[in-house]
Parts: sequence; C-alpha cells; structure tokens
Amino acid sequence: MTNILEAIATIINHPIPDLLSYKAFESFVKDAFANTIDEPELSKPEKYDEVFSWIRGNQNNPPNLMIRNGDAIEINKIKISSSQIQLNSSHPKSKLFSENPQITSRCRDCETWTEKDILYAIGATSDDNTKEKLKTLWLIYGDCYAASQEYYERIRAQIVSGINAIPDVEFSETRELGRVNKVDPLSTTSLRIRAMWLINHPSSVFDYLNTGYDPKKNFQIIAIMKESKYLSFPLDSRTKIESISVPGFNINTQSIKCPDNPDNLIPAKIITYKI
Repeated sequence: MTNILEAIATIINHPIPDLLSYKAFESFVKDAFANTIDEPELSKPEKYDEVFSWIRGNQNNPPNLMIRNGDAIEINKIKISSSQIQLNSSHPKSKLFSENPQITSRCRDCETWTEKDILYAIGATSDDNTKEKLKTLWLIYGDCYAASQEYYERIRAQIVSGINAIPDVEFSETRELGRVNKVDPLSTTSLRIRAMWLINHPSSVFDYLNTGYDPKKNFQIIAIMKESKYLSFPLDSRTKIESISVPGFNINTQSIKCPDNPDNLIPAKIITYKI
C-alpha cells in the first residue's frame, strides 16, 4: 500500500521541470502516490484503481483522493506569493469522517471506512503564468494543521442560528449557511449564504519551525506529520525514506504546536528536500 513516504521517494527519483509539461498538479500528486509518473497514460487507470478507492473529489466535496485502506488526500494549488489558501465551503479538517455531509454517497461507500487521516498536498507555483513551475510541495497532515472538527462546527452552528433568527425573512432548508427566498417585491430573487473558508499559508503557520523554507529554491518538498503517524507506516517505507542520500534531503524530529491548544507541543517528523 502506498503512503506519503513512498510518494516522497517517488518524487525525488522522478523530478519534473514544470507543471505545464506534466498537465496538472493534481495529476502529479496522483501519480506520485501511485508511482505512475513514468507509466504510459493508457496503463495508468488500472494502477489508479489498485491504489485509490476514490479519485473524484472536487472543491465542494472532499477529498480529492483516498488511498485504499489508507489516508485521504486534499489537493490545493496556489501561487507562491499567496498568503491564504481557499478551502471554499469545506472547513479545515484534522480528520476526515464518513458522516461529513459534504462527502458524496459514492465516496462514503467506495470502501468500508468511518474515519481517515487527511493529508493536505499544497502546491505553490511560480507567479509567472507563462511558465508555471512547481516551486514548493507542502505535505501536511490535518491533525498538525487544523483544529478538531467541533471548533469549526460550533462557529458554523452559531452563524446559522444567528442568520435564522433574523425576523421577517423567509428561509428555506439548505446545507449552506442559509438561503433566503422571495427577497424582492415580485418574489423572483433568492439569496444563497455560503461559507468561504480560508487557511493561512503553511509557511506562516509553521514559521516557528526550522524547515529551511526558501522561496528562491527551484523546487522543495516540506512534509510535516506527527511522529506517531510516521511510526505507523510500514518499516519498509521508513527504511526507504531514511536511506535516501541525496543533496538537499533531510529528516528530523521537532516539536509542533497542537492545533487545539498551542501551549501543548507534539513531537513531529519534518521531511524536507530542496534543489
């Protein structure tokens, strides 16, 4: 079964010059985890079916990918100068739960699962639209990046309650924050009230860590996961990643702030690769 450690090893062994020549960032991430970067296009779907139980997610229905009996992967692409990442209607997640109403029934039923660790794969590309190069690949587990689900759900529930308490407004049931019908005298206009969640760029969230993040590098990977997560991977995968001996590669243990309580520190593995 594939995992983040296998994917990092695959990327190091198969560098690509730019995203335009590769097609799309999401395809690159998918091929990194499936180890199909060098595979002919016609043979990739069969390998994808072996590796992933779900590959059809979009911005409103997470996740983008689910590894069979493994992690969920949420993919975002931003410009390197971006200060925040748009998550649209989906709040940040420390874990992915099958009961989440934004998950489609097909995703919920694609394998037997109730909870998955979620990995954010965030690609930062150059600001030059004519030569869109992948500059940084952040691979961050949700439980290092986002608070527990109840923090976000409580805020959402309070907002929905406040909206529905507005007098003399006709609301209808919706999965969004609210929907107002018959806004104008002719009753021809409706108003959708949608959540647009954003999360700060990893370089600012983890600026207290020694990641060696350098926007001037041609390409870099920065992966952050709890040490307990790292140790949960198969020994073969850990041995493979620890045996990599190339310039610019480093793996170490540092303490990260607990997203639920920043006063608590958690041992984490930081894996970096820079060229």
